[in-house]
Amino acid sequence: MEWISKRFKQFAEIECNGSSPLYENLALGVSIDEELLQLCLACKEGQPMPNLLFGAVHFLLLGGTDHPLKNYYSSMTKNPKDPEKAFPYFKDFCQIYKEKITNLLREKIVQTNEVSRCAYLYAAFSYVYERTKKPLALIEIGTSAGLQLLWNEYSYEFSNGKRVGKQTSKVHIISEIRGTEPFLKEEPPPVVERVGIDLHIVHEQDYPWLKALIWPEHERRLDVFEQAVVERKNHSVQLYEGDGIKLLPHFLEKMPVDSIVGVFHTHVANQIPEKEKCFLLDTIKKAGENRDIFHLYNNMWDRKLHLDLYQNGVETNRTIGETDGHGRWFEWSMSIINTQ
Repeated sequence: MEWISKRFKQFAEIECNGSSPLYENLALGVSIDEELLQLCLACKEGQPMPNLLFGAVHFLLLGGTDHPLKNYYSSMTKNPKDPEKAFPYFKDFCQIYKEKITNLLREKIVQTNEVSRCAYLYAAFSYVYERTKKPLALIEIGTSAGLQLLWNEYSYEFSNGKRVGKQTSKVHIISEIRGTEPFLKEEPPPVVERVGIDLHIVHEQDYPWLKALIWPEHERRLDVFEQAVVERKNHSVQLYEGDGIKLLPHFLEKMPVDSIVGVFHTHVANQIPEKEKCFLLDTIKKAGENRDIFHLYNNMWDRKLHLDLYQNGVETNRTIGETDGHGRWFEWSMSIINTQ
């Protein structure tokens, strides 16, 4: 159980610290509790266990399961109790509803579809468009409900005071820019095609699970998610269920020839086996021999955001910077664009 314990400690110290006092305390408690660590063995291989366990418990609470644990969740009460005292109630909840939690761990996968990550997608897509002057044909691997594919239908406000995007949109994303100031087009770059592929496409009836994956204290995340769900109903998005890596060559052939194809995925690659990662990179590299294409990704080899661009047969590989998993901030490390 040592490796599972380490995952929960890292989750508490790296991801939850300064972001979710409740999950930070719960994760530290789970990391030294043999019974709860054993429970996590029900998770599917490759799944982030802390997110899945806490999502399962949150899902049951939001679904009406009555237990004193709900008094520690700001998503359940306006005046949550001290998170440092929550763990005994969390363990009791897990013991009482062990069977239901186990079934959820076996059935569900983590598909947060974090809408605010579109903040750094906007910056990256603006950069690519300014470099190539070609409309974007986008393919998202691990698309979940397809909410990130609608990035150009949202409005954005950045810490540098810049407001960009579709200003009439009710989906308003706020994000902090760290490091070098990125190039941000005032209006979104043109998109001529958008395709989302996922092993398990999330449909409307599955939205309660996505909602449960949002951390209890993150009220703004929840608000942006719910507004994006409403926006999603107003647009037709091509979503396909299947292995995005294996299906990629098929969809690449269908992309408009006068566009630049963008293959992207956010915080998904850590669930992809090494062999398939290599196949993905090889597929894009091969496609880049005959057409303009780019690959935007993180969590492939490290936590950084990377951009591989193939333009006129020339390959460039850049590390854009760091990104917050929930899109609260991103660090941009590329210099001002020179398109000459």
